[in-house]
Amino acid sequence: MQNKWELMSVIDDDFIKKNPEYNKIILQLFFNRRLTEKEEIRKFFQIDYNDLLDPFLFKHMDRAVSLIINHIKAGNKIVIYGDYDADGITASAILVETLTIFKAKVSVYIPDRMKEGYGLNKKAIDELAQAETKLIITVDNGIRNKKEVGYIKELGLDVIITDHHEAPADKNNWPDCLIINPHAEDYFFKSLAGVGVSFKLAIALIKKSKLTEEQKKRLEERILDLVAVGTVADCVDLIGENRILVSKGLGIINKSSRLGLNELIKVSQSNNFKKEISSWNISWQIAPRINSAGRLDHANTAFRLLITKDQEEAKIIAEKLNIKNSERQKMTEAIVETCKTKIEKEMLDDKILILVSPNLDENEEALGWPEGVIGLVAGKICELYSRPTLVITKMNTEIKGSGRSIEEFNITKAIEQECQYLVKFGGHAQACGFTINNQADLLKFTIDLKKIAKKQLGKIDLTSKLIIEAELNLLEINDQLVEKLGEFEPFGEGNLRPKFVSFNLTIIDKMTMGADGQHVKFKFDNFWAIAFRQAEKWSELKIGDKVDVVYYIEFNEFNGRRTVQMNIIDIKN
Repeated sequence: MQNKWELMSVIDDDFIKKNPEYNKIILQLFFNRRLTEKEEIRKFFQIDYNDLLDPFLFKHMDRAVSLIINHIKAGNKIVIYGDYDADGITASAILVETLTIFKAKVSVYIPDRMKEGYGLNKKAIDELAQAETKLIITVDNGIRNKKEVGYIKELGLDVIITDHHEAPADKNNWPDCLIINPHAEDYFFKSLAGVGVSFKLAIALIKKSKLTEEQKKRLEERILDLVAVGTVADCVDLIGENRILVSKGLGIINKSSRLGLNELIKVSQSNNFKKEISSWNISWQIAPRINSAGRLDHANTAFRLLITKDQEEAKIIAEKLNIKNSERQKMTEAIVETCKTKIEKEMLDDKILILVSPNLDENEEALGWPEGVIGLVAGKICELYSRPTLVITKMNTEIKGSGRSIEEFNITKAIEQECQYLVKFGGHAQACGFTINNQADLLKFTIDLKKIAKKQLGKIDLTSKLIIEAELNLLEINDQLVEKLGEFEPFGEGNLRPKFVSFNLTIIDKMTMGADGQHVKFKFDNFWAIAFRQAEKWSELKIGDKVDVVYYIEFNEFNGRRTVQMNIIDIKN
């Protein structure tokens, strides 16, 4: 689909005059990120670990730490009840590693995505109770498990909920236990991932310990790599505390101290193993492979990779996850194509796209779409059509769905309005998961969600937007600018990699690249611009054509030479 280009508002002369030490392009990027005061700009660039908020600002943190310490001292069994995505897996690993250092009898329980689903469940609770567990600590889940928490307490077990998902609107529906969740209290920074909340609990435990300050510092540093992976993987805003955590965590990752991550990086980059890992590598190489375990098999495999001290085991698991990830990619692509065909035929006027697998729609005998990939499909469709998207499948007897949304539509609040049709649900403003009672309720749920979306989005232009940070003259592009842009890393939600636009450029050369000629390069003035996997899309463009181009700026390093190149996002002619 054709993107609508939207150039952000240009800074005024007053802002430029107040900050003469920066060129106008960099000032534009500050302005776009609402960094208008010198102290805000300083903190953005001078990332200081000491700027992290005190974990004891969480209302229940002190009591949670005391409870954990009491169980450690009593020699009681503690279970970390995790989640099967990269955020939940890294969050689980952090607490298991930290509690192990403090001699706790700790283990992990990660539910099976297909058999158990998300969050606490009665069968798992029974198993843990029978195994003489005395304390359950959830990570990345639990805030909507009031009934299950009540059952845990009936069995005489203690429970602590650590989560980052939106709490129920009615406080009467909150679990009756200690809760550590930035959305459930007045904690200043709301955007922590589940792994960030887990890290806060780990830090609180470390701070309360009798270790030396140097020992405490080392313990905090050794888990920051997991915080970076889980935070980037969960697509939370990389601002505030998250920017600090990811930046420091990337530094730890690049020291190559964790065997599992090292092996995962190697298999993801094949023979092109690079030392310097960025947030991009986490998003596109590391996190998808960790997630593939829970999507197509069991997340315990990925958890084991992150905590193993055995080089050979790390290598074997990393290779296994690499294969699983390839399988996941093929499944996702096939389902996306099926969904696109249906949308183009029947749903182009819909304000919310609700797609159901064949065994729920046309053919009862058909296999349902794999539950582990429906969230990915929803994300891709949402991005393609710039509309909230729900993808629903039937696995065994359960009808499950996953949703992704646009900024203008809070998908979790929308489905909460129709919770009478749901067995359980949860999520964020732009992502959700849910289980539907039965097929009759699915129909009612679908009808009501379409009404809600039509009411909220009826007057909103849903054309897919390409947000551009600044217009550039090619004469403004140089090594110094690219180096300065690198200081804006780590990039992610809330701090996206800057996109630029240049108008009326003349193509003075063109060449295809790659084994199958799938990439294309254009030359504009003194700069080469590469369009990855877009050779067919731009095949009609020829030397001499005038075009407008949206692009990233980056260094291309080849044979020891470093040159500036443009990385093409979109072209109009």
